[in-house]
Amino acid sequence: MATTPPVIQAKITSDPVKIPFFPLLITVVIGVAVATASVGGVVYYLLRSGKLSLQREIAVTQGADKAKSHLVVLEPLLVNLADSSGTAYLRAGITLQVADSEPGTGSKKAGIAGTEKEADVAIRDTALTVLGKQTSDQLLAVGGKERLKNDLKTALAERNTGLKVVDLFFTEFLVQR
Repeated sequence: MATTPPVIQAKITSDPVKIPFFPLLITVVIGVAVATASVGGVVYYLLRSGKLSLQREIAVTQGADKAKSHLVVLEPLLVNLADSSGTAYLRAGITLQVADSEPGTGSKKAGIAGTEKEADVAIRDTALTVLGKQTSDQLLAVGGKERLKNDLKTALAERNTGLKVVDLFFTEFLVQR
């Protein structure tokens, strides 16, 4: 058997193996970039395909008893305003936040009418009545929309006793003179 001379054996064990630093650094940076791009691509694909959703359902709560509510979206209303000229119009989109009268009613409009269509008709009739009494000057005045919201809430509570309106939102509001 051949043996290595002691001088060469000492040199082999005393010198650590040197790995080039910059090529190693470049390899690590490229690896991290590829991994990040891959994860980002997968998340993008899942979001676009609908298999992953970032939206969370939020239960709307009211008061101390945490009563649930739902939204009632009305089709946009087009109304002649009560201006003396007779040429003023209002186009309003209204969404109502309505408290559920019974636990578990979900999106049903319990208590105001027999079916959803009848409930929508009653709500639209009330809204058209209140909106038709307004003038463009009243609506365009400072605080005109807030006053109109209060008038609508009051009228809905009076004419539709089973309907408990928590809040009222204008999703569209256009006055033309």
